[in-house]
Amino acid sequence: MGRVTSRTADLWHHYGRARACTDREVPGTFHWTWSQDIGPGPEVLGDLTGTRVGDLGAGAARHAVYLATRHQPARVVAVDASPAQHAMATDLYGHLAPRLRIVHADVVSHLHATHSEYDVLYSVFGAVDFTDPGRLLPAAAAALRPGGRLVFSTLAHYLSGAAARTDVVPSDIRAKTPSGEEATMRRWVLQEDVWTKLLDAAGFTAIEVNVLPATGEGPRSVDTLLVRARFPK
Repeated sequence: MGRVTSRTADLWHHYGRARACTDREVPGTFHWTWSQDIGPGPEVLGDLTGTRVGDLGAGAARHAVYLATRHQPARVVAVDASPAQHAMATDLYGHLAPRLRIVHADVVSHLHATHSEYDVLYSVFGAVDFTDPGRLLPAAAAALRPGGRLVFSTLAHYLSGAAARTDVVPSDIRAKTPSGEEATMRRWVLQEDVWTKLLDAAGFTAIEVNVLPATGEGPRSVDTLLVRARFPK
């Protein structure tokens, strides 16, 4: 059967499932890079004491639980649209409520419903990669309090090595339905100046983009863009 594109199937059903069977611990590290083994950590987010933090496209909530347990935020909200990822995160870390709140929701809808509630929003190859930035970034700006921070990591180029796009157009990447049928989902892989323009158009200031070089060779050897911006006071 040929590949299909599905708008309704949970294309994240299989992601992280094998790890969840053997690793239920709170992670001991927090990394932004694709390889998840080196580079800056949560200090990029600034002082989180007493803040409300949102993880956009949190998956199994491993980054969110690290912040909730090893820093002193008022609350970390882990948001994901995938039923399977939400169920996995709840099974792994639901006992950490109310410090960690695990939310099953479309990220853009959630952000519109939480106007000016967040101090920090972040994404580690999460919703920023898989949501139309023309919708997501304005919603993130609306959900941040004045002076709030948005930080995200995303691919600096395609996994094949091809250059990131110079226009705001997604590419189809391979995925699987819960039954194992081949499908595709959309991913935005954009160049630095494109992200900067999108953030500026959404009302962000103090925009900073850094390239975190890959640490080796192989399928996980991909440069990372680390992007930081503020919603003005």
